[in-house]
Amino acid sequence: MAKVLISMPDEFLEKIDNIAISEQRTRSELIREAMRNYIRKNSFFNTEISEKRAKVLEEMLD
Repeated sequence: MAKVLISMPDEFLEKIDNIAISEQRTRSELIREAMRNYIRKNSFFNTEISEKRAKVLEEMLD
């Protein structure tokens, strides 16, 4: 597994750590889950936009 170095404000990291502690998970687990959710949401959103654009194009060509 690759390691990634990111920068963020101390207050933000403190919030992440507090959530991780309350859920008895590591910081890495919490951030990985957040990124998976972001990717899943972004993929759905982009698919939805692509489908709408395709419908518009089909209507224009009819």
